[in-house]
Amino acid sequence: MELFDSQSQADLFPKSEPQDHRQAPLADRMRPLEFDQFVGQAEVLAEDQPLRIAIEQDRVPSLILWGPPGTGKTTLANLIAKKTQATFVPFSAVLSGVPELRGLLKMAEQRRTVSGQRTLLFVDEIHRFNKAQQDAFLPYVERGDITLIGATTQNPSFEVIAPLLSRSMVVVLNSLNEEALGQILDRTLSDIKRGLGSSHVSLTSEAKHLLIGYGNGDARSMLTGLEFVVSQYAATGKPTIIDKPQVEKSLKQKALRYDRDGEEHYNLISAFIKSMRDSDPDGALYWLARMLEGGEDPKFIARRMIIFASEDVGMVDSQALVIASAVFHAVEAIGLPEAQINLAHGVTYLSSAPKSNASYAGILAARKDAKEKGNLPVPLHLRNAVTSLMKDLDYGKDYRYAHDDPKGAKAQSHLPKELEGRKYYRSTNSPPADDDDEDLNTPW
Repeated sequence: MELFDSQSQADLFPKSEPQDHRQAPLADRMRPLEFDQFVGQAEVLAEDQPLRIAIEQDRVPSLILWGPPGTGKTTLANLIAKKTQATFVPFSAVLSGVPELRGLLKMAEQRRTVSGQRTLLFVDEIHRFNKAQQDAFLPYVERGDITLIGATTQNPSFEVIAPLLSRSMVVVLNSLNEEALGQILDRTLSDIKRGLGSSHVSLTSEAKHLLIGYGNGDARSMLTGLEFVVSQYAATGKPTIIDKPQVEKSLKQKALRYDRDGEEHYNLISAFIKSMRDSDPDGALYWLARMLEGGEDPKFIARRMIIFASEDVGMVDSQALVIASAVFHAVEAIGLPEAQINLAHGVTYLSSAPKSNASYAGILAARKDAKEKGNLPVPLHLRNAVTSLMKDLDYGKDYRYAHDDPKGAKAQSHLPKELEGRKYYRSTNSPPADDDDEDLNTPW
């Protein structure tokens, strides 16, 4: 009994090139067939790396392949499929659902029980399964029925259940740098069999640089752009040189990769906040630009600036909170694109302002005591005696009214007896906190 449609497996992981291979997209035709064609991921796939050795010796553990689009996750799965003697089963979480998956898992169990044959199950877009659905993998991984290879563009820490992570090796594939994309571009232009070598097309250095930038770390995106440009300008059978203006005309403008619901959202806002905290307006403006170009909600950015004004500037320049609040109002009232000017105004002000987190640290320390010490009673002298009974119980006794007795404000304690002498707010010139105090800095 077949576990899956053999044709669908062949489509995703071809063992040889189809006869009509030039009908396939250029990015698919140029997918590396051997490790020496796989560029840009030497940290995990160089000849001396453990993963490369394990693949070539057919000892692949369960893997979670994590990286942005176009960095080689499916290509790596393709290479594993060529190297393994196990039954290799591809499965797309986009195209199929849990019922189909359960059928594959059951057949993998039967295969191991009957013939001892291993099954490597490749699940593309594994994050599309919710955490309850991912539980279906666990017993089969634990028993050794399958070796799981999952691919995801999302941070596995948030998108893959902990039991699967603990049984898998996470392989991080990074965005391809310009050198790697350049190598792929040159190979594509010269490859006669699978690439554009027979088209007699060449690019000026400026055109190449523009295409590499268009790829933005994504080889598939770059090759898709290249294929479209060539289709516009290549003359059949004649040598053609494509220049930068032609590439610009074909591709127009490409939006930067930015997943507002994914990890990149948090990475960029983190870089933005830390640049302002370190008083670097240039860095802060760059990360602001990246978020705006990627389509981030400007009100989200402005809200973070309001928080920053009190958290990181605080009492050393209280005007920062006024500026940040005004920026938020401007963003709400005006909107983009003009509101980028207001955002830039606020960002440069906050970046250039002196910094103090004393107020923020103070509330964190006070809340820590409030949580740990429980409901400590309010000192009697700070209570209002609004009834005769309360007066009889000494509510308000010995309270010194500051307007009539200025010395009384400092002479009397305003904390519960158990916390007398405790200091929560330390201005910039105050002595440092006790050694046993926790680090109260924000996690950003």
